[in-house]
Amino acid sequence: MLVISEVADELSQMRALLTGALAAAIALVWSLSAAQGFATYSGGELFQRFCASCHGEQGRGDGPVADTLSVLVPNLTQLAQRNDGRFPAARVRDIVDGRSIVIAHGTRYMPVWGYEFWVEEGADAVAEDEARIMIDRLVDYLQSIQRVVDQAAPEP
Repeated sequence: MLVISEVADELSQMRALLTGALAAAIALVWSLSAAQGFATYSGGELFQRFCASCHGEQGRGDGPVADTLSVLVPNLTQLAQRNDGRFPAARVRDIVDGRSIVIAHGTRYMPVWGYEFWVEEGADAVAEDEARIMIDRLVDYLQSIQRVVDQAAPEP
């Protein structure tokens, strides 16, 4: 039993180390791109730049980082399907922005993009407008990739 406990502790420490390394890598990429603003990017370009590493290029939750996280990364192409066929734009906007959401328990695993975009664009009133526009573009892009699976269709 002691050996299993030690292995579990080592695995936990390795996970913490990998999570820290991932955070450092994201911070490095972010700082390297700091000289370049993203206000002119399309929603698809913003998604590929900031979201695809976790959510995958197609938004299906299968990005290269997804397996290293301790949470299930959602399939973003099925948001409307999981909401009775209606895309929850306001809720998605709030989640992406992240500044008004209070997490009652645990940690927020997704970056607070509203804050990050605001800082990136200059951390002033104009930057706030740019951050909101960027988030709106991301939300519009997510709405454009929705896939609704017909549950009533017979299986082959």
